[in-house]
Amino acid sequence: MNSLQDTTTLNNGVKMPWVGLGVFKVEDGQVVIDAVKAAIKHGYRSIDTAAFYDNEVGVGQAIKGSGVPREELFITSKVWNSDQGFESTLQAFESSLKKLDLDYLDLYLIHWPVKGKYKDTWRALEKLYKEGKIRAIGVSNFQIHHLEDLLQDCVVKPVVNQVEYHPHLTQVELREYCEKQEIQLEAWSPLKKGQLMDDPTIVSIASKHQKSPAQVILRWDLQNNVVTIPKSIKEHRIIENADIFDFILTDDDMQRINLLNKNERTGADPDNFKF
Repeated sequence: MNSLQDTTTLNNGVKMPWVGLGVFKVEDGQVVIDAVKAAIKHGYRSIDTAAFYDNEVGVGQAIKGSGVPREELFITSKVWNSDQGFESTLQAFESSLKKLDLDYLDLYLIHWPVKGKYKDTWRALEKLYKEGKIRAIGVSNFQIHHLEDLLQDCVVKPVVNQVEYHPHLTQVELREYCEKQEIQLEAWSPLKKGQLMDDPTIVSIASKHQKSPAQVILRWDLQNNVVTIPKSIKEHRIIENADIFDFILTDDDMQRINLLNKNERTGADPDNFKF
């Protein structure tokens, strides 16, 4: 991994950038347009949005105004819980595509494992995938047992599982399971909403490498073979978050960060979430 354009090859052969811009809770309109345009200008090629974020229109406008050909970008969106089910997912996908003003998506995910619905939702994703409307399909917030259940009778295997992942929630068993199944793990909230910036271990490792705590955490993601999508609306932070290809964490650095795990979430627990 030497640059922001470096990719991982998903289990269906599609290439996905290791680093992208997340836009959760970024206001639609000029705020999200400016953030996405800044990211693309500074070399990002992957943008992660969702129907639930309510900013797909702005993301689409930024893509159109970026000056970068569509085929060079990797655009992800997700189907929300209330839209899950076979027919309703097909409709939700068309709605997202229309808002983004795109002809296809690179990756479409089931946002949460809604009990009794995610298998029908997955069948809809498989249909869209076979029709060529999506280049790759995956899931988000799935635990091992959800994945095992889905893999029992799916026709197309998920390529990605996007989950909350940071030094306080290292999800080792899930990461190892996904590696074994050739499902790429992807981190949302990789910086734990800024709550890790003052951690003494991370601060000391950052100081040693003359990097910021955020850069150290994002580098830790990559060295764990986890795709990462930090969110920011500030141009200088967007640039800083991408400047993680000129240093390497030592095995000792990695181990010290691994030991910070507390199994602590900032978001919902996928097994105890009221959908």
